[in-house]
Order: sequence, then C-alpha cells, then structure tokens
Amino acid sequence: MRSSPLGLTVLSLLHMRPLHPYGIQRLIKQWGKDQVVNVSQRASLYRTIDRLLDAGLIAVRETSRDQQYPERTVYEVTDPGRTATREWLREMLAASRTEYPEFPAALSFAMMLLPREVEADLSARAGQVRAQLAELESAAEGARELSLPRVTMLEDEYRRAVLTAELDWLDAVTADLRSGALTWDFEALAALAQAST
Repeated sequence: MRSSPLGLTVLSLLHMRPLHPYGIQRLIKQWGKDQVVNVSQRASLYRTIDRLLDAGLIAVRETSRDQQYPERTVYEVTDPGRTATREWLREMLAASRTEYPEFPAALSFAMMLLPREVEADLSARAGQVRAQLAELESAAEGARELSLPRVTMLEDEYRRAVLTAELDWLDAVTADLRSGALTWDFEALAALAQAST
C-alpha cells in the first residue's frame, strides 16, 4: 500500500489504542488533525481503513454491538503496520514532493481577470489568512496553557510559518495591484500566446 496522509493518521492513532472508525474520526477532530488531513467525508476514512486492513497493516480486534449504536468494529495496528508507520513518517518528513494545490493553479491564470478583480480576490484571501493565523495563535496559546510538548503542535507551527509567508506575499501583490505597478492587458497576452504557437 502506498503512503497517504489519512493512512498515516489512522495508523498513528491506532498506535495510541485500538479504535473504531467513529473514535478515529473524533480524535482527528479533537486533536485538530482535520486541519492538515482531509477527513471531510466519512467514506474516505472507511476506504482508507479497508485498504489498511487489506494490506495487513491493521487488524480487527473486536466487533461489538450496543443497543444505542450500530455494530462497531474496533481496529488495532499490526506489527507490519507499525513498521509501515515509521517508514511513511520518515519518507514524508524527508522527501520534498511536488504538490498541486488549487491556489497556484488559479494564480497561473489570473490574467483572465481584470487587475481590480484579482486585487479584490487576493485581498479577500488575505483576510481569510489573517483569520487562520489568529486561530492558530489561539490554539498555540491553549497548548501553552496545557503545557503540551512542542512536538504535538509542530504542524500548526509549520502552517503558521507558511501562512505568514503567504500573507506577506499577498500584501505585497495587492499593494502592487492597487498602485498600478502590476497590471496587464488580456488581449495583448492572448496575442502573445497566438504568436508563439
């Protein structure tokens, strides 16, 4: 099985204790891991659990039935799962991979819009980034109050650094758009593209 952020998350949580899928999902949200791993659809969690099970990285520990809930299957990590977790972690930490997020893709075609539209949209994004930074600072303050070790919040520390850099860039580009230092004419760009084909 190939590594994936959600697979790594499930394996890591099962290192703590055996869990059923709802417990895994609840811990992901409680620990704020839903900010770095996409678990918005429960089906993706179940597909990941099925793949881990098929690969022998996790096993069924027990299946129980409670009158209030449907049948629950509790999973535990296997020895091969423990090995895979370490390998995936080391690989993900060490290897820089090209990722394809939406924002750079949209930036590459910003020329399709008017400069004032791009300025408005980037300003709106900057406002959202500021709000995310405030949330991260609040989470960091909460972690400090709980005396949580720094290692438990490294992903937030990283996100804060990335968002701070993004905000600096957004502020600089929107300032250039407002001042007219950054502008373009779509027709001229289209003519340039036509000439190069």
